[in-house]
Amino acid sequence: MAAATAQGAVPASGFGAEERMDPKRLVAFLAMVFGMFMSILDIQIVSASLSEIQAGLGAGSDEIAWVQTSYLIAEVIMIPLSGVLARILSTRVLFTFCAAGFTLASALCATATNIEQMIVYRAIQGFIGGGMIPSVFAAAFTIFPPSKRNIVSPMVGLVATLAPTVGPTIGGYISHAMSWHWLFLINVIPGVLVAAAAWSLIDFDKPDLKLLKKFDWWGLVAMAIFLGTMEFVLEEGNNKDWFNDHHIVMGTVAMVVGGAIFFWRVFRVELPVVDLRAFSNANFAFGSLFSFVMGVGLYGLTYLYPLYLGRIRGYDSLMIGETMFVSGAAMFITAPIAGILSSKLDPRVMMMIGFGGFAIGTYMMTGITADWDFYELLVPQILRGCSLMICMVPINNLALGTLPPERMKNASGLFNLTRNLGGAVGLAIINTMLTQRSDDHYARLSEQLHWGNQSALDWLASVGANYDGYGLDGTAVAVQKLSGVATQQAWLLSFIDVFLTLTVLFGALVVLAMLLQKPKSAAPAGAGH
Repeated sequence: MAAATAQGAVPASGFGAEERMDPKRLVAFLAMVFGMFMSILDIQIVSASLSEIQAGLGAGSDEIAWVQTSYLIAEVIMIPLSGVLARILSTRVLFTFCAAGFTLASALCATATNIEQMIVYRAIQGFIGGGMIPSVFAAAFTIFPPSKRNIVSPMVGLVATLAPTVGPTIGGYISHAMSWHWLFLINVIPGVLVAAAAWSLIDFDKPDLKLLKKFDWWGLVAMAIFLGTMEFVLEEGNNKDWFNDHHIVMGTVAMVVGGAIFFWRVFRVELPVVDLRAFSNANFAFGSLFSFVMGVGLYGLTYLYPLYLGRIRGYDSLMIGETMFVSGAAMFITAPIAGILSSKLDPRVMMMIGFGGFAIGTYMMTGITADWDFYELLVPQILRGCSLMICMVPINNLALGTLPPERMKNASGLFNLTRNLGGAVGLAIINTMLTQRSDDHYARLSEQLHWGNQSALDWLASVGANYDGYGLDGTAVAVQKLSGVATQQAWLLSFIDVFLTLTVLFGALVVLAMLLQKPKSAAPAGAGH
């Protein structure tokens, strides 16, 4: 594999990996990283302020969810497609188009006057923005020599994980300080600068327009149906009670049919939309598996913490953002440390430390009560932030570090897709668990609150008498309050169940990392220069 990498990396291929960092390429890469940051951040920055957007557009509660769903569906289609598009158009043309298109779509989102317009603009924004993410990963592992990976890989890993984590914080501040329109307008000036820098500075490769004649259009349609409906089913399934809703059933049928056609064409046509042969590389296959589970942890906890703070503690988006800031700060501080460790430690040891730290953090959350606040959440959040960075760097290196450059563009799209699908699958499972387990816990708690329970009767009498003193129907208010307490406790117990499940999942990854063979170093690839 190292020999293949060395062969593929000669300057004649257009992806020369010189030992010296070319300043022009470094600036171009930093511009690409910032573009990726905007694209990933846009998902979470909006999720923190959906209620403000809902009020501004006069949308229903079932409609407003599509502001997120349309973005995610479109993005998940573009991410794997970007590999073949980069080969046809070149990284320069694709990234500039994506940065400019994302900026224009952001401006359009800010001008939306109804929910229908917003959904269309968000879909355009997600589709075009999705092309920026894999391009950065591909560039990181092709334009820089292996000796510089301990600098470049933490930078990319930091952006990929920091953006979803700090999104709620930034979103909360913007929507409180200004208005929801600025969630989108804030992208415009940076987006113009990123597009200009990409067009002026990126020179990593050349377009190959001849590939356009071989492009598999039917495969693209099948992939769009397959991934789009999968994202829809996972996003909407729990809200619509899964297969009791005919839209979910139809979506699942479309997903199966689209998937069958897509996989059949991938292995039959000369230039498939996505080249799945990268999975024949064991390092890439394991790296993608770890990336999938990291997606579960990354997006799952970014969802669970604000849900707890909003539903149990009654926090608004700004207070949630201020509490959640800890994880982002921990990631930022850990990034350079992870870079140093990646050049000194066995990647399996780093992954074990990261997965172990994540498992400890989620295990600490199994003691959660209705009174937990910033200080109780502090250590679990620090563990989460540090562990994510320590995991992400070796996972990126494991998956992409030993692939030859000609495979990199396609592989980068697939690798990023696994993280996004991990997030989608994880959120679907978490939501379903929360709904079902809270119902189960509520039923069990209700069984205990019967007329033979003297403690419950005493509580009702005490609270009822208090409200009677204010001229209210004390008994009715007390029963309502007791139901509220039972509901809150049922939700808390279901949160504990989810945190326990995540603890077991990441504990299992520690064992799996132990069983891995030591990945072959990609360093020899740079030795031939």
